[in-house]
Amino acid sequence: MNKTHLGHTARKRFGQNFLNDTFVIEQIVDAINPQNGENLLEIGPGLGALTDPVCERVDALTVIELDRDLAERLRHHPFHGGKLTIIEQDALTVDFTPLAKDDAPLRVFGNLPYNISTPIMFHLFKYAHLIRDMHFMLQKEVVNRLAASPGNKNYGRLSIMTQYYCQVQPVLNVPPGAFVPPPKVDSAVVRLAPHKQPPVDVADVKVLERVSTMAFNQRRKTIRNSLKECISETQLLELGLDPVRRAETLSLEDFANIANWVHKHDSIEN
Repeated sequence: MNKTHLGHTARKRFGQNFLNDTFVIEQIVDAINPQNGENLLEIGPGLGALTDPVCERVDALTVIELDRDLAERLRHHPFHGGKLTIIEQDALTVDFTPLAKDDAPLRVFGNLPYNISTPIMFHLFKYAHLIRDMHFMLQKEVVNRLAASPGNKNYGRLSIMTQYYCQVQPVLNVPPGAFVPPPKVDSAVVRLAPHKQPPVDVADVKVLERVSTMAFNQRRKTIRNSLKECISETQLLELGLDPVRRAETLSLEDFANIANWVHKHDSIEN
């Protein structure tokens, strides 16, 4: 398998798969629809598959690139180097607060390394109030999980937490052959638009995450059993929830109600 593209060999430790299908690239950039004056930020620009066509439409773009060879390559780009502000850092350690502007919320996009895509999204959720939207290339299975609704086999903790922060819209599916080297999985692009106001009231988001994690770690068990360490069968009934239901049948609102009860009664360890 050829792992070299445009003179750069993909590095496994960075999870590099370079997008090279021009038709797919055009569809993604059209979905992002970048405009001059917007606060655009790309995570993992790599060899510039999305960077170049975006820069053809706008005068300024901030990029975050961990691979110093690729960062150096972008810095000396013959056409777009002057348009780029390059942050040579791991996206998981970036404080996005100073990158946001009152009159120009962040518009984030990127072909995320699949091995750390979920941690990157959760890191960005901390800054959801500063972000207008996000467009990411992810493993198709992950996109299915992000968008899943109660009762769907893909529904889980990732669905709950993502939908608490964002409206989720799958954009397009991308086959392995669109990349060099081709990944072993299908990919998809998703649009995440942070809610201006959360769809449910939650007293402590960390409790919501812990409760949903407990529930889905034992997803085949009833919530009476999977959540017994933090809430009793009687208390579930008082919340209007049948204790013999499984986690995959509960809505975001149901989980919010459980989390708020747990938070109020301090019945879960930090």
